[in-house]
Amino acid sequence: MNLKDILSISGEHGLFKFIAQGRNAIIVEHLETKKRKTAFASAKVSSLEDISIFTEKEDLPLTKVFDLIFELEKGGPAIDAKSEGNELKEYFEKIVPDYDKEKVYVSDMKKVIIWYNTLQSLGMLIKEEPESTESKEAEKETEKESEPAVKPDLKKKTKAAQTNKIKTVGKLDSKSAGKMSKGRPKTK
Repeated sequence: MNLKDILSISGEHGLFKFIAQGRNAIIVEHLETKKRKTAFASAKVSSLEDISIFTEKEDLPLTKVFDLIFELEKGGPAIDAKSEGNELKEYFEKIVPDYDKEKVYVSDMKKVIIWYNTLQSLGMLIKEEPESTESKEAEKETEKESEPAVKPDLKKKTKAAQTNKIKTVGKLDSKSAGKMSKGRPKTK
């Protein structure tokens, strides 16, 4: 699951897709309405890939939480985010049994479930299969075949080019050197 370009903007409803970088802002597109807007530097923008859930041991990335919900629901939607707080806590405990009960609030659980349901309804929760060792080996073989047999020594060329550059710099004759050292011409 690749959540790198999926963003949450504080104060804005829904999720956004990163489109382009501007000077003092980024251009984003709302995932559901497909409307584009500008998110300025003053807005708090978070990539879903960078968000994690506090647990008793270590933080659990949101992608892993989404994977756990996906497995629990067999690819279907999660419970309604408008459910009672106790229901959300019970559901979240099924997903992440060791979540930190002091740091993870019901509002955080609602956000996670809303985000999951949004991505699930848009078909964006496709699990990425880990690459097998066979496919990695095949990629290495094709890389080796495409490499040239003899690699040019770039350092030698660079040094040679530098020495040629130094040799080709022209000499100043004494008249032009004197004119240059006097500075700006005087006006009358």
